[in-house]
Amino acid sequence: MSPLAMIDPRTTAVVCIECQQGILGDNSILPDLQRDSAHLVPAIGLLLDAARAVRATVVHATFGGPMGGKPSGTAGVWRRMGPATRDWTPGSAPTTVLPELLGAGDLVIPRHHGLFPTSDSELLPVLRGRGVQTVALVGVSLNLAIPHTVGDLSQAGFGVVVPRDAVAGTPAEYGDQVLSNTVALMARITTTGELIGQWARPSARL
Repeated sequence: MSPLAMIDPRTTAVVCIECQQGILGDNSILPDLQRDSAHLVPAIGLLLDAARAVRATVVHATFGGPMGGKPSGTAGVWRRMGPATRDWTPGSAPTTVLPELLGAGDLVIPRHHGLFPTSDSELLPVLRGRGVQTVALVGVSLNLAIPHTVGDLSQAGFGVVVPRDAVAGTPAEYGDQVLSNTVALMARITTTGELIGQWARPSARL
């Protein structure tokens, strides 16, 4: 694979999908996904620290609960997710970002419907308003949210990079297949180490 072209942190956002207590925390409503994603949090934490150091935008795209209504859509996954998230409300424990990943100045953009964060949400307008041109996408899951989000971002004109050690699906082998055979068609696959190495260069801090 050829070296990753320099990604300017001044026009880059790291967007974390559903890195929140109710999904990746100890009381996850998706224990299989939580188990297969246990390695993500340290890698994402290091990447976010590097992003903040060079003033890249850090966004946490969370699911904040259905706001007292029923989950939207007809996807079968809602038969499980709907009852499990019925009592989630903004600020409740399951909707909060994992504390080890949340930093001062980070943006938290919750959604209250849909299966992925670009669906009728403020995410894309906020990114455009901050002058973001490239999105580094991390979090979960490769089963649904990440492929859809990569597609929406790329179709909207953003460059997309996906660090393979900062995303996961379940089972892990399936997630690897999605990353290699679907996500790679729409985004550049990289690693957290490659991005952190870029941003550690003096030129990234100008």
